Amino acid sequence: GVAYHPVIDVLKSNFDVREEDGDFDIRDKVKRGLKALGADEASTLPYLLELLSVKDSGIDTIPMSPEARKDRIIEAIKRIALKGSEIRPLIMAFEDLHWLDKSSEDTQKYLLDSVSGARVFLIFTYRPEFVHTWGGKSYHSQVNLNRLSNRESLAMVSHLLGTEDIDRDLEELILEKTEGVPFFIEEFIESLKDLKIIERKDNRYHLTKDIRDMTIPSTIQDVIMARVDSLTEGAKEVLQTGSAIEREFSYELIKQVTGLPEGELLSHLSVLKDSELLYERGIFPQSTYIFKHALTQEVVYDSILAKRKKKLHEEIGDAIEELYRENIDQHYGVLAEHFIESENYEKAADYSKLAGKKSEKSASFTDAIAYCEKTVFSLEKLPVTPDVQKKIIDARATLGLYYNQTNNFVLSKEAVDPIVELALERDYKRRIAQIYTVRGAYSYAVGGDFPEALKYLEEAIKIAKESNDLISLILANHYMGHVLAENCEFEKALYHLEKGLEINVAANVLWGIAATKSCIARTVYCFQGKIDLGYPASHEGLRLAEESGDILSKAEAYLSLGFSCYGKGFFDEAERYLLKAIDFCERLNLVAMQAMASFCLCETYFYMREYQKSKDHCGKAIWLNEYGKFFPSYRNLAKIALARAMVMKNQKDIDLESFYDYAVGNKLKLLDGKTQRYIGEILLNIDDQHISEAENWIEKAIEADQRNGLMFELGMDYALYAELFKRKGDQSKAKEKLNKAIEIFKECGADGWVEKGQQELAALS
Repeated sequence: GVAYHPVIDVLKSNFDVREEDGDFDIRDKVKRGLKALGADEASTLPYLLELLSVKDSGIDTIPMSPEARKDRIIEAIKRIALKGSEIRPLIMAFEDLHWLDKSSEDTQKYLLDSVSGARVFLIFTYRPEFVHTWGGKSYHSQVNLNRLSNRESLAMVSHLLGTEDIDRDLEELILEKTEGVPFFIEEFIESLKDLKIIERKDNRYHLTKDIRDMTIPSTIQDVIMARVDSLTEGAKEVLQTGSAIEREFSYELIKQVTGLPEGELLSHLSVLKDSELLYERGIFPQSTYIFKHALTQEVVYDSILAKRKKKLHEEIGDAIEELYRENIDQHYGVLAEHFIESENYEKAADYSKLAGKKSEKSASFTDAIAYCEKTVFSLEKLPVTPDVQKKIIDARATLGLYYNQTNNFVLSKEAVDPIVELALERDYKRRIAQIYTVRGAYSYAVGGDFPEALKYLEEAIKIAKESNDLISLILANHYMGHVLAENCEFEKALYHLEKGLEINVAANVLWGIAATKSCIARTVYCFQGKIDLGYPASHEGLRLAEESGDILSKAEAYLSLGFSCYGKGFFDEAERYLLKAIDFCERLNLVAMQAMASFCLCETYFYMREYQKSKDHCGKAIWLNEYGKFFPSYRNLAKIALARAMVMKNQKDIDLESFYDYAVGNKLKLLDGKTQRYIGEILLNIDDQHISEAENWIEKAIEADQRNGLMFELGMDYALYAELFKRKGDQSKAKEKLNKAIEIFKECGADGWVEKGQQELAALS
């Protein structure tokens, strides 16, 4: 579960980093390695040093979002892999992907997208339940390791026993019990030897007695335990202690935990190596011991009594603290796990919190969330004291903010709900501001309750100012801007978004400035219909995002620019930028932003008359909104848009009544006119029997968009109104409405739409 665990192993191997190396040695080895590879030091070194837990790695001096740091780390790993492959073919092997942590999995996915033309050979092993994402790649080959046939099983048995002369009864017993599983065959034969159930006589192996008189292990777990039980008590205890540490453990750690004299410990380890339950790697005393198979470790660990397990984990945690006090930050995650298992919840909470902070700095919110949840779990196991209560408030508020920033509004609210009263009782202002920010975001995104959202966010801003809580000030103003913009109060929305911009400018956070400017361009200018302001502001946002190199601000900037290109009527550019936005959102798991980009693509493709693509992206937007359980009004609008695209493909099986309900239930002023126009467009195109109904809905759309001051949407309403009169054969009215649409589009700065309208007007004449 430790972030980047296998990647760090690969880096240590690549740069010859050893356990005894200090920060200076590691820095020197990595710098020399990068020079030999010809890799750019400035863009690579800080991120590799951070993974290798070198203090003063330099990553803190690079201002960017946590998700951007993760992106840079992955980019650095990809860079050294590709540079290395230019020198000589590179083979990277990863075992047991089913246990892969999220950050390492993201690294592998990104690496796989980049190696098709490189001299890189990646080997992965995993259990069938692991679901990978690269099966469709032409350069991926899957080899299924099926059970061995009887012939193959017997060939393996002959190899293990060193003879082909095997008693028929023994062959049948092995085939029946092991069922073609290679590991089972190997362990079963070793077990039969240990139990003296088989013997070699005259170069022939046979059973020592009648099967009916023998107790023979029947499962792989039984076989392993039979072998373990045949060990001396001392060797068995060392093996159990090792199983509680990990599948792999160092000599110095097992020595520290067991407290055995060196000679006695080496004697027990020698027995375990001879029995091939453990393998040894490295040169003594820097040896590492590895369980031959993960299942062996699991079975041995499960055999330990609960009381002894608890004691062992405590001893292991204490030993790690003692041995690695100089580089303890490399072991936060492991220590958290051991102290949770030992039920030392005070230490478990401390190390989980430290591991979470480390993950936020170098991995991702996903990893930080996992450790924050462990912090909460551990704290809530402790006796209730004022200090523990404060720590619980801190941990749950932090967890809520982590979830909030990954668009998981439901879990964000669930994280803070248990501490609301407690924080209010203690008048813990900083955390109250964060709690209200989380609740306000939930009311806006999930509940669709704008008055409640405004109440929470206003209070959050007020308290955040008093307590100088910049995180809450930025987030609460951000959500306040969105709430007000979607309620068509654009001047107020601009005020709050600019407050967030001021904080970023004062702190000189370039990525924050870029993201906020892009958000203003889309949420205030483009929503309102001021495309002439939104389009250049979006370009400025993208310029700053590219300058910052921050992936989170790039996602926001590409979404904003794609949105403003659609508003301009520049469909090809809109498509290109929105697809880039989706790519960044997928990499960052920004579900809400990805849903917005997918919906805007749905509209773009509709007006490009690529109705199948429009359908596909509508469906994607609906799925993302349902997955995130947010923005019900947007979800309903996307369902209407999906039906609109279907009608244009002559698919007429449409549930109109549900769409009428969606229009009545819409809670966003921003979507009033668009919802009604889409329904009017469906009615206009479904058949010739609904034209009068279509006219009614278009007129309602015009009235709503005039009332809400949405000029671009009003232009779209009049353009559709012109199409309706054209269908009715009323050329005069069609020209009148189309001229009105062109006039509005000119006012908005929607150049492409003006040109499109003028072409249609010329065709009418």
